[in-house]
Amino acid sequence: MGSETDILSFIKNNREGFSKRQRMVADYILRNYDRAAYMTAAALSNAVGVSESTVVRFAAELGFDGYQRLQRRLQEVARTQLNSIQRMDIASRRIDSNDILSNVLKSDIDKIEKTLAEIDQAQFDGAVEALLHAENIYITGVRSAAALASFTGFYFNRLFENVRLINTTGADDIFEQILRAGSGDAVLGMSFPRYSRNTLKALEYAKHQGATVIGITDSVNSPIVKQSHYCLIARSDMDSFVDSLVAPFSVVNALIVALGMKKRDEVRDIFEKLETIWDEYGVYDKE
Repeated sequence: MGSETDILSFIKNNREGFSKRQRMVADYILRNYDRAAYMTAAALSNAVGVSESTVVRFAAELGFDGYQRLQRRLQEVARTQLNSIQRMDIASRRIDSNDILSNVLKSDIDKIEKTLAEIDQAQFDGAVEALLHAENIYITGVRSAAALASFTGFYFNRLFENVRLINTTGADDIFEQILRAGSGDAVLGMSFPRYSRNTLKALEYAKHQGATVIGITDSVNSPIVKQSHYCLIARSDMDSFVDSLVAPFSVVNALIVALGMKKRDEVRDIFEKLETIWDEYGVYDKE
């Protein structure tokens, strides 16, 4: 059904074609999509005052294979449209304040498990080969994704000589730093809700210049997908005002390990030299 907001437009535009009880479900979702996104079918039916089967049939009427698919789409809307205050309000309803540690850790475990089940191995393999043979590698990620980009750049600089970390939030600065990106180069861009317009513009420019674009994002409906030749989907479902990047970090770890295995002998030589330098200059405390 296209982009995230399409689902709300579709419900609104087709409201009159629904049955009376389905219109009640539609109206509730249009008014309270942020709440509905995290309700079970039973909870939504109770809130609306209809049967659970009505809610399930409503999801089918929209073209979804089950209520959970509709719920997933509404959650994507919530993650991309809600501001930080609204996200905090949702978190207060979803997370048990007496057991925050357990709730958050279990949620992160769930994200990794879902990422493992859903990630496309062919896309991952293609990304590895593109990075392995790139003349230059550009890495970009802003706001919360800047930490992920920095981590990636730290290890990529130990694997390659041709890595450039774009560490800025200004659109003009980004274009200046990827100005020479083109055919033979790879641009690795990462963004999660709410998606960075600067990152999207940078990837669009790089793709237009002929570079191979590799995206890391949270959903097949993310605008990053459209700009990517290879895209790795890593769940970062919203738990509060904090973006969970546990699964994306795991995917980046997998990329680093895969590239390191491909360049095993070269990487071994690099780390032997680094160990000598670290010992000579006392970089690490050995006591």
